[in-house]
Amino acid sequence: MQGSGSRRLTPARWTMAAIAALGVSACGGKAAPPGGFKMPPAEVGVVTVTPHPVGVPYAFPGQVEAYRSVEVRSRVEGVIDARPFTEGSLVRRGQLLYQLDSVRYAAAYAGALATYDNAARTLTRLQALLPRHAVAQQDVDNAQTAVESAKAALDQARKDLSDTQIRAEIDGRVGRTRLQVGGRVTGPGDLLTTIDQLDPVYVTFRPSSEQVAAWQSRAGDRALITPGSKLAVRVVRPDGSVFPVTGRLDFVSPMLDSATGTQEFRARFANANGALVPGAFVQVRLDGFENAHALTVPQRAVQQGLGRQFVYVVGAGDSVSMRDVQPGVWTGSAWVIDSGLVAGDRVIVDGVQKVGPGMVVKPVPATDSAGAAPMAASAGGARQP
Repeated sequence: MQGSGSRRLTPARWTMAAIAALGVSACGGKAAPPGGFKMPPAEVGVVTVTPHPVGVPYAFPGQVEAYRSVEVRSRVEGVIDARPFTEGSLVRRGQLLYQLDSVRYAAAYAGALATYDNAARTLTRLQALLPRHAVAQQDVDNAQTAVESAKAALDQARKDLSDTQIRAEIDGRVGRTRLQVGGRVTGPGDLLTTIDQLDPVYVTFRPSSEQVAAWQSRAGDRALITPGSKLAVRVVRPDGSVFPVTGRLDFVSPMLDSATGTQEFRARFANANGALVPGAFVQVRLDGFENAHALTVPQRAVQQGLGRQFVYVVGAGDSVSMRDVQPGVWTGSAWVIDSGLVAGDRVIVDGVQKVGPGMVVKPVPATDSAGAAPMAASAGGARQP
């Protein structure tokens, strides 16, 4: 029988004792040292950053403008008798838009025609008498002057009568009428409507002075911002669809707008179906600029946190460090890195969730090499200054 001071071995204590005995036996009678098992380095996929040419698209807000806009005005006064056009419809050059009351002008034309005919007959009679010295040369000269004056008055009366029919000067879309049938037109001071030529159309956009200066500093970019260059100008409509026609730069303002610090650029687009409407706001994308020595990494390599963007870089001894970066545009499935990386850096792409600064890893090639190989520029990654 055990004394009152002895301890009873409970089942739990028997189990612990057995485990300890097995540990001693497995080590040849010695206890296993703590921390004897060490995890191998985590395997991560990396890409080696290599400079290569990458297209750099830019995006700016733009606005559609009519290629030509004509104000419709009357050269004569009168009451509108008819308006045979539909507001907002397409009209052809020479199409009748307004008919003014022509009674007064028709009467004036008839009177001018009668005066001219009479003057012409008088001149004919006097010219027949001149060889016989029955009239003076002065009389014939006065008659000739009267004919010419009557002819000028007749031409003006004919024109005034013709101007009571107000016709379209160009092909295009007619706007809202300012005066209706029965309204009185007092002359050229009254704007009746407007006509906008829609094929082609202009799209204007305004890069900042800083952006223009950056383009001007590079010879290749400077050639692209010259009217008639090979720069491709594309339009994204408000619904997100891309207009299928590519425009070309045809005007660059020689001056900066001092109020906004921008410079006006204008591109011309064929618009046969009228899809681009004057006044519409669109997004303008420029394709053709290139960064000849771009450094890119796959998009999934760039991490975000605490208001910063960074990547994990494998350095000497395969140790990991965190590097702040400044991404620029994205191209294909990669970011163009404006700052933070240099050629030859090994950036972790796969396995970033397993690493941290100071860890030693086992780098292997990533499943793709988007950060090291050239690729076509994607419109979705346009730079928006």
